[in-house]
Amino acid sequence: MNWHLIPLSEITQLLNTTPSGIDDITASERLSEHGKNQIEDKKKKTIFQMLLCQLSDFMILILIAAAIISGIIGDVTDTVIILAIIIINAVVGFIQEYRAEKAMEALKNMAANYARILREGKTMDIPASNLVPGDVVVLEAGNVIPADIRFFETHQIKVDESALTGESNNVEKNPEELPEGNYALGDQTNMGYKGTYVTNGRALAYVVATGMHTELGHIAKMIQTDETTTPLQKRLAAFGKRLSVVILIICSIIFFIGWLRGESVLTMLITSISLAVAAIPEALPALVTIALAFGAKKLAKNNALIRKLPAVETLGSVTYICSDKTGTLTLNKMTVQEIFETSDTKYEAFFAEKNALLHTIALNNDVTKEENGKWLGDSTEVALVQYAFDKNLNRADLEATFPRIAELPFDSKRKCMTTIHQTQNSNGEIMVITKGAVDVLFHKLNDNQKSLIPEFESKVNEMAEKGYRVLGYAMKTLPSLPENLDTDEIETELTLIGFVGMIDPPREEAKQAVSECKEAGIIPVMITGDHKLTAKAIAEKLGIISSDEDLVLTGSELSALTQTEFIKIVEKVRVYARVNPEQKLRIINALQSKDHFVAMTGDGVNDAPALKNADIGIAMGINGTEVSKEASHMILLDDNFASIVVAVKHGRKIFDNILKFIKYIMTGNSGEIWAIFLAPFFGLPIPLLAIHILWINLVTDGLPGLALASEPSEANIMKRPPRNPKENIFSNGMAIHILWVGFLMGIVTIGMQAYAIHNANTHWQTMAFTVLCFSQLGHVMVIRSGRESIFKIGFFSNKPMLGALLITITLQFMIIYMPFFNEIFKTQPLSFYELGLTLAVSSIVFWSGEAEKWIKNRRYTTI
Repeated sequence: MNWHLIPLSEITQLLNTTPSGIDDITASERLSEHGKNQIEDKKKKTIFQMLLCQLSDFMILILIAAAIISGIIGDVTDTVIILAIIIINAVVGFIQEYRAEKAMEALKNMAANYARILREGKTMDIPASNLVPGDVVVLEAGNVIPADIRFFETHQIKVDESALTGESNNVEKNPEELPEGNYALGDQTNMGYKGTYVTNGRALAYVVATGMHTELGHIAKMIQTDETTTPLQKRLAAFGKRLSVVILIICSIIFFIGWLRGESVLTMLITSISLAVAAIPEALPALVTIALAFGAKKLAKNNALIRKLPAVETLGSVTYICSDKTGTLTLNKMTVQEIFETSDTKYEAFFAEKNALLHTIALNNDVTKEENGKWLGDSTEVALVQYAFDKNLNRADLEATFPRIAELPFDSKRKCMTTIHQTQNSNGEIMVITKGAVDVLFHKLNDNQKSLIPEFESKVNEMAEKGYRVLGYAMKTLPSLPENLDTDEIETELTLIGFVGMIDPPREEAKQAVSECKEAGIIPVMITGDHKLTAKAIAEKLGIISSDEDLVLTGSELSALTQTEFIKIVEKVRVYARVNPEQKLRIINALQSKDHFVAMTGDGVNDAPALKNADIGIAMGINGTEVSKEASHMILLDDNFASIVVAVKHGRKIFDNILKFIKYIMTGNSGEIWAIFLAPFFGLPIPLLAIHILWINLVTDGLPGLALASEPSEANIMKRPPRNPKENIFSNGMAIHILWVGFLMGIVTIGMQAYAIHNANTHWQTMAFTVLCFSQLGHVMVIRSGRESIFKIGFFSNKPMLGALLITITLQFMIIYMPFFNEIFKTQPLSFYELGLTLAVSSIVFWSGEAEKWIKNRRYTTI
């Protein structure tokens, strides 16, 4: 209902209430009817659901099937090892999700618990959750508005609505109904909204909506949607589907070839299972989860808390960052940027420093200062007082000389505030200082200055074009204080002494962050509830707008566009001003429809729907509202936009390292498949047992693969464009690398096997097993960098990798040389010659990988 357009007399009838409030019986009935005045949370996952989610991955389901089949055919050892891998993966994933939920709970801010109301004319405090429509709320400075309300009595009340509307200026409220028309929330001056807070004055208001029926509740409904799938999840899902097809085809071919050759069905079933186990990268889900956890830990040290683990790598794929202005790109603190003083020096004699404008700024305000040094009052006045204070002019000190003896408070009709001061002149003159909108002051000037108004207007327009909010100051003197303080008499024949331009300034670090984003191929876009001129000025200062082709679009202009028209221009728009929450969501969706990965930063309630539906939502940790944090994927603990650049770099590095995992693991698994697949064609027995394959996939893949998470970022990581969202994980030559290096691994493995068998060596299986194991360890050193040689990046630049290699080699030696493990793994101790031979053959893969990079670099240099 449009409560802001309805007369107060009708509102009391609609709500069946009075200015004295309702009675307790009516309140109780309405509480039963409307429910509690609180935002309903979507049901969270239970522990069982979290665990079940970890076990629903396709590759995990394949492993479970393999474990069951292994158990049925009597291979208990394989079954136990496979189940152990499944459990480890599920536990790691569960712990991370559980810890993320707990971290979020610890960050939640407590909302206002109590509200002061009138019930049958009596003032009382009740839990805010028990408010009902028709209640009369008593508000004063410092109160959080506990529900959506319609004011019916106000006394200089101002409300900070920046969390809801995105506009940094405090809004003065009044009880008068508004003329017919479409009003943004920030323009509904007779309404107050749940979650905003009173900065000045006092008021009485009717509660018109509670709980999920409030604007805050409406936004809460908008964010209670399914989670957005991250790029990593999409790519791994596509990878899993392709892999499943490949596994089924290969296993079927091997099974039927063996069966046609006369092998028993059971033997071929075991061989097919071995192939399936070889093809499935068992360690990949756990490795990806651990890599993301490591990334999340590092990001936390850089003031970025990850709520949803896959979001770590999403940062590395974003092509657009849509940022709220207030408090994110700006300081959320009005600041004086420019002043203009007129040439009139008539009143400078009153002040010792001969500066009339500075003195009037310091005297004409209602700001107070707490013991801790914090200013209390309207944000605009605080900015003005701070400016004067920085120039060593303090109102408390000045009022000893110029005591305030009367005032005409600001109101929205006059758009002025006047203070009247006693001077120390011998004739006892009274000094009148008026502050207000400059267009209003122009009509109150004396005849001597009216001819100068065009000159003043030119200067005001110059400031306005910079996005400044401009306030003027004027003075006059009276022989004595009038008995009746008539505004029309007092605020006339004034002398303009100057005006002040203010703005919520951009963060210095945000400008650098915007530049780095652009260099990294990421387009920053400002989305704000503020006015167009102000938003454009800030965007130009930050470098978000840098050419004539960059568009600025207002909410009303956006509403006039069809979705088709909007999608055509969405990639050219750099600033959206005066938009509402639904439009923010529309912007995000339009960009996503053009195949962009979109990050949204913000701190307000109005940002929550877009934060929730963006590919990654980034909330502010200090000034962010509870709703925005709950909707986000990541929280900036220092509210610093510049921290996003650090997070993007980490995200890109993490995704690079995950690709290295996949390249490493799939190449190794490809080697195992080639070895098992090709051996029969050369008249050789199956070179590996299922337990050997599981060992390689768990230990040889696992520890070095995990150490890849610590690999430093590539030198050009922030100079390249974001990864194309349409590319699959095997693009850019990765699939070819996996096939040819895997084929090479398979060839050297069965080559070693054939040589050992030809020389009547009974240790042939252990030698083949060891060659494949050490070939993979050589390969992991090669792929630490996609382009640079290991000899250039250095063997010691990733110390965890050296530790992982040492542990893996030690474990491999244990299963070769310790009798206990010989029994389990069906291995035999190798002689010094045999071990040396296997190491030499294994190194072929390492040198081939280094040669590939050398050839690529020569080709790149030539081009």
